[in-house]
Amino acid sequence: MRILVIEDEPKTADYLHQGLSESGYIVDCAATGADGLHLSRQHAYDLVMLDVNLPLIDGWDVLRRIRQNSSTRIMMLTAQGRLADRIKGLDLGADDYLVKPFEFPELLARVRTLMRRSVHSPVPDVLRVADLELDQGRHRAYRGLQRIDLTTKEFALLHLLMRQTGVVLSRTQIISFVWDMNFDCDTNVVEVSIRRLRAKIDDPFEHKLIHTLRGVGYVLEERE
Repeated sequence: MRILVIEDEPKTADYLHQGLSESGYIVDCAATGADGLHLSRQHAYDLVMLDVNLPLIDGWDVLRRIRQNSSTRIMMLTAQGRLADRIKGLDLGADDYLVKPFEFPELLARVRTLMRRSVHSPVPDVLRVADLELDQGRHRAYRGLQRIDLTTKEFALLHLLMRQTGVVLSRTQIISFVWDMNFDCDTNVVEVSIRRLRAKIDDPFEHKLIHTLRGVGYVLEERE
């Protein structure tokens, strides 16, 4: 799941980026309304977290412009907590309104609730390919009856491959979904992560599920 945080206060933006990333989300940040609006048009975000007091274009205007052509879920995250402000945000199309200061567990609970309200086809809580299962709610993976412990990035990578079962994903596509937009694409992080994931879900088992297409990318699927 990819989140855009539009927040001009560096400490708050860093706090959100670290906390959400550690919770398994891919996070991009913008420090101005104009930059946030630009990013929202360049990438498909599952959720936008939006402050009101922003440079160049304020949060109200960003909200209006996003809502003109997008149904992306939007959470207002602002110190403006008057009833009139909350009503204004919801009337302009925000899906949620959280007032600063906030407790991070509450923010995560609201994020999970918003993610469940997808306007797209619902994604099952448990993904299955052959005897491999990924329980998204409990953040666990199983191969047959054997539980497999994964790091946050390994889980995100496996989640991507299983949601796109049968689709060959390039190295660039994997980086864009599993790591944030500022990640150094020249590293071999994808190759290393695929190797580590294979060591856990493929190497101990007879039937292999992750396959490499030389010069193209990677695909997770059941083969005869």
